[in-house]
Amino acid sequence: MAAALKCLLTLGRWCPGLGVAPQARALAALVPGVTQVDNKSGFLQKRPHRQHPGILKLPHVRLPQALANGAQLLLLESAGPTMENQVQTLTSYLWSRHLPIEPEELQRRARHLEKKFLENPDLSQTEEKLRGAVLHALRKTTYHWQELSYTEGLSLVYMAARLDGGFAAVSRAFHEIRARNPAFQPQTLMDFGSGTGSVTWAAHSIWGQSLREYMCVDRSAAMLVLAEKLLKGGSESGEPYIPGVFFRQFLPVSPKVQFDVVVSAFSLSELPSKADRTEVVQTLWRKTGHFLVLVENGTKAGHSLLMEARDLVLKGKEKSPLDPRPGFVFAPCPHELPCPQLTNLACSFSQAYHPIPFSWNKKPKEEKFSMVILARGSPEEANRWPRITQPVLKRPRHVHCHLCCPDGHMQHAVITARRHGRDLYRCARVSSWGDLLPVLTPSAFPPSTAQDPSES
Repeated sequence: MAAALKCLLTLGRWCPGLGVAPQARALAALVPGVTQVDNKSGFLQKRPHRQHPGILKLPHVRLPQALANGAQLLLLESAGPTMENQVQTLTSYLWSRHLPIEPEELQRRARHLEKKFLENPDLSQTEEKLRGAVLHALRKTTYHWQELSYTEGLSLVYMAARLDGGFAAVSRAFHEIRARNPAFQPQTLMDFGSGTGSVTWAAHSIWGQSLREYMCVDRSAAMLVLAEKLLKGGSESGEPYIPGVFFRQFLPVSPKVQFDVVVSAFSLSELPSKADRTEVVQTLWRKTGHFLVLVENGTKAGHSLLMEARDLVLKGKEKSPLDPRPGFVFAPCPHELPCPQLTNLACSFSQAYHPIPFSWNKKPKEEKFSMVILARGSPEEANRWPRITQPVLKRPRHVHCHLCCPDGHMQHAVITARRHGRDLYRCARVSSWGDLLPVLTPSAFPPSTAQDPSES
């Protein structure tokens, strides 16, 4: 018992490296057959359970008024009668996008089809006809990935389609860093694939008092012009709403330049190959001083991109001579092990937001996204509570929670007050999809024999 109490106090202690608040201590240590509630640790500090330290979901996010006004002004000046249809078409296209096929995979498929055609005795074809048949079959069965060229017109459509949702997703990621590490006050930020500048606005909303430099990198000159107009209220003249914002079309070359926060939001999916993604992620990590924030659509394709980048950083053998500190996963994973959801469902989260009030866009919406936040340092500095990966199902006298646990496994936990204690039960009942459940050893939950209500 003394050893268990010592473990509780050790893991609940304040960590100066990441500024974990003193009240963020373990609520319950679960061991087989016993529930030990740490009621003496001052876990809630007289706060209600609905405010426990694992609560991370934001209420409905709303764009800063200056940004919303600028976007509306630009659309009133330039939008045509087909803008609504263009927005819907672009949104559907971006959401349904798959990863580009790698050349090696395309060659493998071509060889397989060629072999299949040659084995068919009814098809006596010349080499030219065989090649044509293979190409025809590949066109029918292979996803045709296309690079988007953001002209002035398409940039405006993208702003109308994605400015508010992208702002909501990035705000949720930044909120996690601030909530779990309130002492972190970044001074510099770099946004790769900055687009309309939603990352800059979200960062300013969270850390506006400390940030003094925002570096926006986007290869589309039209996007950079649009982002600068939004900073000036929708016009080309005037003072920018946020000072210290710089725009450029290429990443900084100097390896000595690092930024406290580096962000890539919905940009890895715009790169044409795995080799390009590898080069970009390695560069972004070298530029990272504290946190690298990666956000993509909450689809299997988006999740796969993020797991690829995550593994690249964690397994990377390349050590920067200027910053040899290793990397670890700050969020959402409570571990550095292989993702247990990669082959099944996308690990995604949802953030509610108020859209820009265009004529077709007035009801509150939900942004479904995937994210990975990587940090420099040691994983022992982070708070490793399990992550709730699906909506919490509340039933009479019990709660269903799907958890990604520190041991690298998924757990379907059925939590009751009688079995797990009143405090843990109430914390679980008020938690939401994406929150952390304040449990020390969730893998010790007895295996549930109850059917998941979501599957019935």
